[in-house]
Amino acid sequence: MHISDILNGDTPSLSFEFFPPRSSAASDALYGVIEELEPYKPSFVSVTYGAGGATRDLTHDLVIRIKETTGVPPVPHLTCIGHSEEEIDSILQRYADAGVGNILALRGDPPRDQPDYDRSNDAFKFASDLVAFIKKFNESGRHPDPKGRGFGIGVAGFPEGHPTTPNRVKEMEFLKAKVDAGADYICTQLFFDNHDFFDFRERCELEGINIPIIAGIMPVTSLKGMNRMAELAEGARYPAKLIRALQRAGDDPEAVENVGIHYAAQQCLELLDADVAGIHFYTLNKSRATQKIYSSLGLSHT
Repeated sequence: MHISDILNGDTPSLSFEFFPPRSSAASDALYGVIEELEPYKPSFVSVTYGAGGATRDLTHDLVIRIKETTGVPPVPHLTCIGHSEEEIDSILQRYADAGVGNILALRGDPPRDQPDYDRSNDAFKFASDLVAFIKKFNESGRHPDPKGRGFGIGVAGFPEGHPTTPNRVKEMEFLKAKVDAGADYICTQLFFDNHDFFDFRERCELEGINIPIIAGIMPVTSLKGMNRMAELAEGARYPAKLIRALQRAGDDPEAVENVGIHYAAQQCLELLDADVAGIHFYTLNKSRATQKIYSSLGLSHT
């Protein structure tokens, strides 16, 4: 299903994100999670792509398995770094042949073992270049979308600011370039203060960006996980009220998880009341927190 059809529904989209497993045991565990979450009827699920395309085949295999064994539309991530135009074209054709309807186009991170990675030889310097290439693929008519639209294209947004673009004016110009290149929707990086999202949404309007914006939510379920989030999402800002609540929980893992779930649920309720286009849960391949948050929102999944 094309993302435009998903986001034009009467209710906000609710979606989940997974990363591809690296072993058969991890694969079995992930499919247990997917089985637990599928009854909630997510609008779509996205599958991440490792730094420098490190999980290219794993991502493809998971996407195809979800497409063939569930009723949930998969949205694979695709990144610029380390790819030629020929490689990206081949990946797009494989997804088109499998009937995958949407792509999330990202600049991506350099390989972890190559901190000084030289991007001068990359065919795509910016996510906007990748979006434009996918748009060109769509225009070639090689995707089987019955309405002739090709892939739905998503891009990333950063309510707290892009870690490599401290100039917030330039940041919005770069986002507008991705939209003008052909993006259909924006999915944001995780954030913990809804004011950051609302301000981001208003700045998008001022910039002339009028496509749907999906809010990315990741509940804090452990203190270790919180520190890990700060590393993965550079610049992630934890509001004082969240930190205070976590401090009250102390060293009790269950109390910490309950605080994180409650806080994320309150975020979601406020976003829904403010007519958010959708909420995207970063699951870390686990279902417990997402199930609890979803159940607290009072939304039917039958």
